[in-house]
Amino acid sequence: MAETITDKTEALAAVKNDGGALEHASDELKADKEVVMAAIENNGGALQFVESDELKADKEVVMAAVKNEGVVLYSASDELKADKEVVMAAVKNYGYALEYVSDELRADKEVVMAAVKNDGDALEFASDELQTDPEILALIDD
Repeated sequence: MAETITDKTEALAAVKNDGGALEHASDELKADKEVVMAAIENNGGALQFVESDELKADKEVVMAAVKNEGVVLYSASDELKADKEVVMAAVKNYGYALEYVSDELRADKEVVMAAVKNDGDALEFASDELQTDPEILALIDD
């Protein structure tokens, strides 16, 4: 098992090389925005290792993560799962991120169309009404 990284300089060097190294940082460093942003810029998936609810609700942090790796939307705050800008960035990167968005945005045609354009199978997470929308279904048939 890897040793916990407690030094900020060491943590920054590690996460810039491999964002996943955030997993081995101390809880204090997992809550340090500079360290977290460096990790996420290398690997959006590092958001899953963030210990701070404040950072999981920080739009700048979450946007950087989901643009890099949309699936990590599941780690974001509920508020950001309902933020259309964040959700659009996530589903454009990874259509299946639609699974993690608010019910309201699962019923938003623009969001669902972006998700389905990325991955037609994401349609299963759309609202019932949009699952039968001819315009959205046409995106899958293409």
